[in-house]
Amino acid sequence: MVDLTGKTALITGASRGIGADTARVMAVAGAHVVLLARSARDMEVLAAEIGARAIVCNCDVSNYEDWTRAVTTALEQTGRIDILVNNAGLIDPIARLEDSDPEEWGKLIDVNLKGVYYGVRAVLPTMLDQGKGTILNISSGAAHGPLEGWSAYCSSKAGAAMLTRCIQKEHGDAGLRVMGLSPGTVATEMQVKIKASGINPVSALDPSVHIPADWPAKALLWMCGADADSYLGEEISLRDEDVRRRVGVEG
Repeated sequence: MVDLTGKTALITGASRGIGADTARVMAVAGAHVVLLARSARDMEVLAAEIGARAIVCNCDVSNYEDWTRAVTTALEQTGRIDILVNNAGLIDPIARLEDSDPEEWGKLIDVNLKGVYYGVRAVLPTMLDQGKGTILNISSGAAHGPLEGWSAYCSSKAGAAMLTRCIQKEHGDAGLRVMGLSPGTVATEMQVKIKASGINPVSALDPSVHIPADWPAKALLWMCGADADSYLGEEISLRDEDVRRRVGVEG
């Protein structure tokens, strides 16, 4: 296990799914975990489970002022920011382009792409002052292949994947470690929405093929360690059997 003792991790979408399991895994590894989400009640429940290492901070990732407040909270309570996990994301609107709602389409971009940029922009001054930091962005196979009904999601993930590369290009020499994680299909609420849509082959997948949320959480912890340094600036696929072996998950 990667040792995160004394480190601070900011985790978006931390109220459930991959974000919640990442908070659990990183707290066990010794980190202070700053839980960022809009659902205060769910975060309070998770924080009570994790204990003293958890810090709750209501945050709409599409609002930069919320990000600056989250960074201030983390620095006031822990004195540092070592890890940023950009996990929050939307899948709606699932619709063909001619049926899509422009407002919903733009909201998804605000969360899935601009939210990643806002998080990076908010933590960069601290990480650069420290001379080190790890930024991990949740990606998707949808970043690299078009899917019917997912124009907003595919576009947002493609943009975030390029942003991952840009951050490493600009700041890798300053001690930052930046990577993306493409987890595959994960048993979360998002898959329930996808199944209900009935659009494109992903909605036809049997729920039994989805991996548990703690697999990407364990992968994100592994990515905080030196063993993942060969992937800096790149996207790691949890479908890769060698990656699964190195992370310590099976199947």
